[in-house]
Amino acid sequence: MNDPTIGRDLASAVGNTPLLRISHPVTAPDRGFWAKLEGANPGGIKDRPALHMVGRARERGDLLSGATIVASTSGAFGLGLLLAAQVFGHPVTLVTDPDVERDTKRLLRARGARLDVVRDAHPHEGWQEARRRRVAELLAAEPGAWCPDPYDNPDAADAYTPLAAELVGQLGRIDVLVTCVGTGGHSAGVSRALRAGNPDLHVIGVDAVGSSTFGQPVRPRLMTGLGSSVHSRNVAYDQFAEVHWVAPGEAVHTCRALARSHYASGGWSVGAVALVAGWAARTHPADARVVAVFPDGPHRYLSTVYDDDYCRDHGLLGVVPAAEPAEIGSPTEAEVVRWTRCRKVTAPLTARIAPPAVPVDASEVV
Repeated sequence: MNDPTIGRDLASAVGNTPLLRISHPVTAPDRGFWAKLEGANPGGIKDRPALHMVGRARERGDLLSGATIVASTSGAFGLGLLLAAQVFGHPVTLVTDPDVERDTKRLLRARGARLDVVRDAHPHEGWQEARRRRVAELLAAEPGAWCPDPYDNPDAADAYTPLAAELVGQLGRIDVLVTCVGTGGHSAGVSRALRAGNPDLHVIGVDAVGSSTFGQPVRPRLMTGLGSSVHSRNVAYDQFAEVHWVAPGEAVHTCRALARSHYASGGWSVGAVALVAGWAARTHPADARVVAVFPDGPHRYLSTVYDDDYCRDHGLLGVVPAAEPAEIGSPTEAEVVRWTRCRKVTAPLTARIAPPAVPVDASEVV
């Protein structure tokens, strides 16, 4: 970067995001939860780990000055890396796939990324594994290039300690934390830091239908920003009291309800997290302080979540979530197809995944 002042100013714009109280119609009129609006960062929540991971890699000598950063992304992490690249002065190559939102690809290109789009999904682990393999090829072809690897790099979770500190400074005691889970960094980093001050913290993980993170079968997924078809070492399974899976139509309904009632909204992960946080606010004691992390804003989803034609084509319009989630006793008991809760959380790498699961009845989704 030619002007170091720009980099310093850009880095200082990350963090200290606001809170918004969310109530009716997402939850009951006399109940509510606090939403941490990470979309107020320049690029979203992944600005935090991208800055931290790039900075730590440079300190260790893993990333040399001017070297290329190569990473797989469905959007948010790529935007964060482009911010970090401007701060520290690195070119960025991002590996994406055809399912990544058109608006996201436009933003990535506009902010300086070289995009490498894979064309064939991995037969068992989908687009994510195909992207990761392409990243390995690009790294081998360019000596000195560096990949941050948010799936397994512990720096990703450590980057969220300041977010937890902000929450404590803003709210004091926090009883219930609701976070989406993708690569696992922000749920791990925030929950561990908050639990140090409150051992009784109740952490609810929010996953996508079709994700294998918590032991469900891998299926094609519309939703980006949460869920995974590959297993990440950064997912802190021991922190979760329960996990909820949410379907795309349910997330769309909640995103749009948020936009109409509270102005602030976001993408798939925001809709999924808000649905579960609203339920948590209704079902926990009235004095419980419930916090949800909203990872982004709506601007990347104007051609998907907020586009009637797209939602109609994918059967997402008119999907009203049930008042309560379905419930299963273990992640391998049944294959979920709509909002479902499980109070048994185990790491899939150590659990036996039963084939093939029986779908949970979707008849309550109208």
